Amino acid sequence: MSKNRHFTGQPIYSQILSLVKKEKINQISREGHYDHYVKKLDGYTHFVIMLYAVLMRYDSLREIVIGMLSEANKINHLGINYMVKRSTLSEANNRRDSDFFGQIYFSLYKKYKGDLADSRSDKRWEKLLHIMDSTTITLFSNVLKGAGRNPKTGKKKGGIKVHTILKAEEGIPFSIQFTSAATHDHIMLRKLELSNGAFLAMDRAYIDYKVFQQLTDKGCFYVTKMKKNLNYKPVKGHFIINEEGLVVLNDQIIELKKEKEDLQHTSRRIEYWEKKKQHSVVLLTNNFDLPPEEIIEIYFRRWQIETLFKQLKQNFPLKYFFGESVNAIKTQIWVVLIANLLLSVVKRKIHRTWSFSNLVTIIRQMLMYYIDLYQFGENPERAWLYLIKEQNLSPPELTLFN
Repeated sequence: MSKNRHFTGQPIYSQILSLVKKEKINQISREGHYDHYVKKLDGYTHFVIMLYAVLMRYDSLREIVIGMLSEANKINHLGINYMVKRSTLSEANNRRDSDFFGQIYFSLYKKYKGDLADSRSDKRWEKLLHIMDSTTITLFSNVLKGAGRNPKTGKKKGGIKVHTILKAEEGIPFSIQFTSAATHDHIMLRKLELSNGAFLAMDRAYIDYKVFQQLTDKGCFYVTKMKKNLNYKPVKGHFIINEEGLVVLNDQIIELKKEKEDLQHTSRRIEYWEKKKQHSVVLLTNNFDLPPEEIIEIYFRRWQIETLFKQLKQNFPLKYFFGESVNAIKTQIWVVLIANLLLSVVKRKIHRTWSFSNLVTIIRQMLMYYIDLYQFGENPERAWLYLIKEQNLSPPELTLFN
């Protein structure tokens, strides 16, 4: 018999669930009264089933029920003893408040944010950098008001906008809010609270002179892209010319005014030439001390949140939803965010370099296999090398006769 240490007595999914304390979920459910009038499908069982569905990337309730039924002999390892029915799961997604899953997410974020933080950075601003953006998830039904014009025939699709803020050193959202797709981004900027010295990177949709001045008064710094139609008055500045006689950087102090609201804000305008795209980029910031190269680098870090949105949409089910109510849609998005957080923790614990999508694919394929997740992640080839060596397995020689 093989003595391969990659194999264990718990399936991979059970090892992922060990990152989540059942007692904590029961506490959230008890304090929020999320299990009132529930007979069998309690909060923890509901969470385990939904997380399983998201990790397996199922697209319908029928797939979830069949998938759980196929693993009926292993559900005891998951801490549940109830085989859910489609109607029961549908009702739970509609009735159990999605805030229950939101509280699970934030409890896990609070627990693991220290493990996710990258301590290798030598730049002070990187530990203080916050990135803000939103992504729109299109819905096939007109559940939430969509953005854009109404089509000539029929109703326009619904959409839900997920407003997200993350810390650059963590890469995981610490603030999440849902609105309809028609809600403008800058409205969420007014609700943002940052500590003194914090940096905020965002795109030009968030430009708001009043909020910019409030951030300046609090000692916070913003970096954003400048809109082309902004009116400004240059105060002073300098520019850099390369060997070919071309202006590659223009660093100015400017005044932004909004006469209708009697608003005035002093900002820093940095225009630089981007070789790859062959055009100039203009940034705005209220930090007058950092060199322009670091301001540009801060704005480049904004793409970290775009990568997160791409990661969520490519690896988890956010195209088809398990219900058409607003609560069911929010529930599924929260579980996707929880799955992303847990797998990010797993990825950080494995020393071998994995791309997130490759790691998710392997876990999905072997979710209910009895294999040690972390040892397998370190060296997946070793398991099969052990089998070949210990059992002396070799391909048979080809012959003309049996």
